[in-house]
Amino acid sequence: MEFIGYNAAHFNECVTLFEQNCPSYFAENEREDYIRFLQTEPEPSGYFVGVIENQLVSAFGVSNTPETKRARLSWILVSPSKKGLGIGNKMMTRAQIIAQEKGATVLDIAASHLSAPFFKAFGAQERQNIPHGWGIDMHRVDMEITFERDKI
Repeated sequence: MEFIGYNAAHFNECVTLFEQNCPSYFAENEREDYIRFLQTEPEPSGYFVGVIENQLVSAFGVSNTPETKRARLSWILVSPSKKGLGIGNKMMTRAQIIAQEKGATVLDIAASHLSAPFFKAFGAQERQNIPHGWGIDMHRVDMEITFERDKI
């Protein structure tokens, strides 16, 4: 598996990846937010796609706020056909390394109640739970992973 910086050529594959994960992990109404994000936000150093044998199988973003020493994980997606291959573990490890390289000591995660158990397995602690925060029956769970620099 190779992680490379997102670029516009990945747009359609990323949207397809989102749709494959909806409504299992994302609310339907988040689709437009994701499209807007892909069209306006990502830069090669902040959003990544995971590729296996020239096939896009995952995507995730890490942005940071240096003043607060916090980074944010965003739009983490894995192809349902590739679940169980350790891709999520590789993304989380890579995300924590990127956050640390940017000087962060905390990685913030805005999850759903469906994805929160995945993040909890990596030491994420719940900070807030907002019923229907992502849409009807899709509860928002704000989490954070605190780590010491160079201690993953």
